[in-house]
Amino acid sequence: MRDKTQTNSAVPGDRLIRAGAVVFFIGAVATLVTVAPLFLGTTPFPPYMFGLSMLMGVGFLLAGAGVLRSIAAGRRQARAGQ
Repeated sequence: MRDKTQTNSAVPGDRLIRAGAVVFFIGAVATLVTVAPLFLGTTPFPPYMFGLSMLMGVGFLLAGAGVLRSIAAGRRQARAGQ
């Protein structure tokens, strides 16, 4: 029996996963920008740049919450189908 779910259908948690990926990417870029002056021997960036580096963790948590939400939705759907 084939699953009736479309490959492009939105699952609960998809937006959280995408938002988490974007925030993680912004945090990764901020981390690279913050660490680069340490290796290049130039003046370090202001402290708020180190705060922007924390966006990597925030993005990871957002994506993780999205994955957990989609797992929960899948379980609810599986229970309803039985």
